[in-house]
Amino acid sequence: MEIKLASVTYTSSVVSVHACKILFSPSVAARGKNGQSRLNRIVASNISTKPPQVNQRRSANYHPSIWSPELIESFTTDYTYDLYAGRLEKLKPEVKKLFSSTKGSYDRLKLIDSLQRLGVAYHFEQEIEEAINLLTKDVSTLKDLNETALYFRLLQEHGHSISTDVFEKFRNADGRFSESLEGDITGLLSLYEASFLGSVQEDVLEEAKSFSTKHLNDYLLGKLETNFLTEKLQQSLDIPLYWRMQRNEAQNFIDLYPTDDPKNLALLLELAKLDFNLVQSIHQKELKELARWWRELGFKETLSFSRDRLMENYLWAMGIVFEPHFNKCRIELTKFVCILTVIDDMYDIYGSLDELELFTDAIKRWNTGAMEKLPYYMQICYLAMFNFGNDLAYDVLKNHGLNLLSYIKNEWANLCGLYLVEARWFGGGHKPTLNEYLENAWTSVAGPAAIVHACLLPPKECKLTKHSLINCLKDGYEVIYWSSLITRLSNDLGTSKVEIKRGDVAKSVQCCMNEKGISTEKARDHIQGLLNYSWKKLNENRIAKSNCLLNTLMKMCLNMARTAQCIYQHGDGIGSSNGVTKDRLVSLILKPTLSNNN
Repeated sequence: MEIKLASVTYTSSVVSVHACKILFSPSVAARGKNGQSRLNRIVASNISTKPPQVNQRRSANYHPSIWSPELIESFTTDYTYDLYAGRLEKLKPEVKKLFSSTKGSYDRLKLIDSLQRLGVAYHFEQEIEEAINLLTKDVSTLKDLNETALYFRLLQEHGHSISTDVFEKFRNADGRFSESLEGDITGLLSLYEASFLGSVQEDVLEEAKSFSTKHLNDYLLGKLETNFLTEKLQQSLDIPLYWRMQRNEAQNFIDLYPTDDPKNLALLLELAKLDFNLVQSIHQKELKELARWWRELGFKETLSFSRDRLMENYLWAMGIVFEPHFNKCRIELTKFVCILTVIDDMYDIYGSLDELELFTDAIKRWNTGAMEKLPYYMQICYLAMFNFGNDLAYDVLKNHGLNLLSYIKNEWANLCGLYLVEARWFGGGHKPTLNEYLENAWTSVAGPAAIVHACLLPPKECKLTKHSLINCLKDGYEVIYWSSLITRLSNDLGTSKVEIKRGDVAKSVQCCMNEKGISTEKARDHIQGLLNYSWKKLNENRIAKSNCLLNTLMKMCLNMARTAQCIYQHGDGIGSSNGVTKDRLVSLILKPTLSNNN
């Protein structure tokens, strides 16, 4: 399939960083005892005290949050690091021994795959990297289809370019996969999963996908009863392993693991269950802190037109980085998404075009005087965004000695400028072409801005300098682009039905319908084709790097795309957060996995 995408220019602050003066001193930004910065209290006095009268506004009729701050603050768990860290630290060396005691390429591959799917690979990154490097030399020892496909998938995942020639021995003289493989269900499932690690030019993997999908579906048609194997097959056909959000897959695979690999079962399962529960306790603690921040912000009362979605926005942050040592990054990402969601609703639904022009100009000016001409509701939103950006800049300055306020200002100004373009389209009745829309929308989905913010809060082992940040964002540009496009297209596929009914600005599905004069279903098929193409391009550009910050960026971009697939797989998982989204949050945040002793 030949797909033409518009060429775009990334206009964030990655090209140059200009020295800029922090707008407040450490003494002003110091936290008060109630957790609110003094800057908030000082500048809040500039806000108009009475909301002005406004004309009739549009409304999306978003339902109220099903997660009140009081409910979030009541979350509890029996698993804490104070009680169980000792047991966790005893289990980790036992697992490390498996890397030296495990012989044979297949058993090593299964060990790595199990650790990744169980969600505990982050404890063993060095051991896994060393094992992967050894496996690159073992291609001649690969035996059956299952082992070969697993080898291809894992090494591709870890940034090694593996030729599809490894599958030649499973193909006939005419180049087709041998029909004798149709009974090898385990091998076909492994081939199916590997096929999603291909790039645009790899026709072999497209054939592998079609071949394995057909025979796996044929196998399921003949099975009347559900068992662990049929459940695994159905899950993969619904969404392949490579596209799944890590935290979801960890919980899922803990249940499936006893039937997947009996080797080292007790040890790995105990580690996985304990780690899942302990990480869950950290996520609960973070959410309680965020609930207090969200309540003090007061958006629920003053900006009731917008989506009140703290828990759902935390799911975004947890999907991008779930590991404990990213706790500061997760908290700030959640704040970013919460404020951004309100601004997005303001541009999409509530604000008049004149008001939005004023707001966009105020963002560019980035000072409290700029909000004097704004209506009351915009002043509230503006000041929250302003304080968040300045507080984040202060934290980076304090912890890394870097003045990066210009990055933060530029990202917000860029985003609001893009939102304004879409608001003008809507206000003027303009119907953009698909390329015209995507040229704007891959950035307006806020993927690039989220990644830039996340890169300002790296783990301790990644040294943050202006030079490393600039190079990281330049070298990671293609990955940022394709993961953001995946996020945008997934969003559009999940939300288009509701937005069409509501009469919102045209998104990719509607643009495709308008431009090509085709039905909704054909347009959705076309956008799904673009989505599949984007995953292949993301695969092409994900390469292993020794640079810590760039590797972190690569993982975050992949996980952002996975999280988008998760949130929008069954519809608008943010706008309407009952059903699947609620169930996922309950299972990931509230329900611990049962220990081996239960």
